[in-house]
Amino acid sequence: MKPLLLAVWRYRYFILSSIKVDFKARFVRSRLGGLWLIIHPLVQAATFALVLGQLLSGRLPNMSDNKLAYAVYLLAGTLAWNLFTEVITRCLTVFIDNGNLLKKLVFPKICLPLIVTGSAIVNNALLFGAILAVFAVLGYVPGLNVFWVPLLTIITLGLALGIGLILGTLNVFIRDIGQVVPIVLQLGFWFTPIVYTPDIVPGSIQKLMQLNPMYWIVRAYQNAILYDTALPWLSLGFIFLTSLALLGLAMTLFRRASHEIVDVL
Repeated sequence: MKPLLLAVWRYRYFILSSIKVDFKARFVRSRLGGLWLIIHPLVQAATFALVLGQLLSGRLPNMSDNKLAYAVYLLAGTLAWNLFTEVITRCLTVFIDNGNLLKKLVFPKICLPLIVTGSAIVNNALLFGAILAVFAVLGYVPGLNVFWVPLLTIITLGLALGIGLILGTLNVFIRDIGQVVPIVLQLGFWFTPIVYTPDIVPGSIQKLMQLNPMYWIVRAYQNAILYDTALPWLSLGFIFLTSLALLGLAMTLFRRASHEIVDVL
C-alpha cells in the first residue's frame, strides 16, 4: 500500500495535468465545451420534473406549498447519482481504454483511476455550481446544511472509487463484467429514491432499498439541499467505513493484478 501511495505522490503533477487534458479533450471542437456536462443532467431532471412534478410534489414532506420542491429534490439526487455512476463507469474501462498508453509509457497504473476520479470531481463541481445558479434564478435559497455537500461528495467518491477500481481491474480479465455493470447501474437508479419518494413503494421494498448505500447518500443530499434537516449520520458513517474497506480490497486486488494487466491487454 505504501509504495502505491508514494508513487501517486511522485506523479501528482502528472495526474493533475492529465485531468486538465482529459477535460479539454472531451470537448475539443465543441462550441459549448464543458457546458454539455451541465446541460445533460439538467435536461434529464427537467424532463422528470415536467412529467412527474404534479404527481409527486405533494408527497414531499412539508413541501406541498413549494412549487420548486420536486425540481430541487430531483437535482439533489441527480448530483449524487451522476458522480457515483461517472466514477464507476469510467473506472470500469480505464485500463482497457488506455491499453496502448500502458504499453508505451512507464508510469504507475494507479494514476489512471485517479485521473478519472479527478475529472469526475471537476464535472460534479461544475454541475453543483450550475444547480446553485438555477436555484438563484428560481428564487430558491438552500439552508445551512448545504455546506455538508462537500463531505457527502467525499463519501460518494470513496464508495464509487472502491467499487470502480475493483470492477475495472476484474474487467481486464473478465470482459463480461463490462456488459453487466451498466445494467446493474440502470437498475440501481430505479432502486434509489431519485425521481420518486420512498413512501410510494411498499414497506418490504423500502427495507430492501435501504440495503443500497446510494439510498442513504441520495437521501443525505436531499436533506442537505432541500429539507435542510439533519443527515443520516449513522448510515453515512457505516457507508464511509464500507468505502474504506472497499478501497483496501481494491488496492490489494490491483496490486496483485497490476503486473499482468499489460500482458492481458
